[in-house]
Amino acid sequence: MRDKIKEKLLESIQVKEELMRICITPIVETVNCIIDSLKRGGKVIFFGNGGSAADSQHLAAEFVGRFKKDRKALAAVALTTDTSILTSLANDYGYEVIFAKQIEALGNKGDVAVGISTSGKAKNVIMGIKRAKDMNLKTIALTGGDGGALARLADITLIIPSKVTARIQEAHITIGHIICELAEETLCG
Repeated sequence: MRDKIKEKLLESIQVKEELMRICITPIVETVNCIIDSLKRGGKVIFFGNGGSAADSQHLAAEFVGRFKKDRKALAAVALTTDTSILTSLANDYGYEVIFAKQIEALGNKGDVAVGISTSGKAKNVIMGIKRAKDMNLKTIALTGGDGGALARLADITLIIPSKVTARIQEAHITIGHIICELAEETLCG
């Protein structure tokens, strides 16, 4: 069991080392995009399925509450939390539109839409990003593997260099925490 644990830790370390090599520029672009939006009165809109839904909620909470310091709230929302909206949209229109319809209702020009999908193939995340682009929101994709269709749609794409869902999710949260910390430092001194 100890060897298995070491193997998983090493795998996670290797993914993050590769991230340092290939993803610094898109992380900087993401941070700047979000800071610019928040400075202008915009908000960050997070969405995804399963573990990515949990990541969306986690990151929105870091922005609205606090990351490292007590400070003013930063505008962010996760589209994964309202079960009445999610289930009514899925029932009335189909599961594919649950994020696109919410973007349509809540998104404004100047906002940033962050779609999270470990494979980049989640149809509802893709449709959410498409709707955001149609509405002139800035779009960011957090994905993994080859990035899927989602990677080709977003204005900024962060593709985690792994095909293992757990490693991709770990890297997504690491990137999310970096973004939160840098936004907090810049916007709240």
